[in-house]
Amino acid sequence: MKCHHCGGSFEQITTDLPFKTGPHSIIIIKDLPVLQCGSCSEFLLEDPVMEKVEAIIAGTGKTVEVEILRYAA
Repeated sequence: MKCHHCGGSFEQITTDLPFKTGPHSIIIIKDLPVLQCGSCSEFLLEDPVMEKVEAIIAGTGKTVEVEILRYAA
């Protein structure tokens, strides 16, 4: 797959990403599998990964300011 931003190639990596879930809430998901461009560092989440991220976020407290969770395949 080619990067839509620069035309570079994507590679599968794991990384930590923050998700803003409310005005004052952030959830950091560690060890998240993403496709990242080797040229410009643009990244994509594949549909099954994003579905699991949405489930993880739905299972967290809505009043938490910062929560760090690990993605488990």
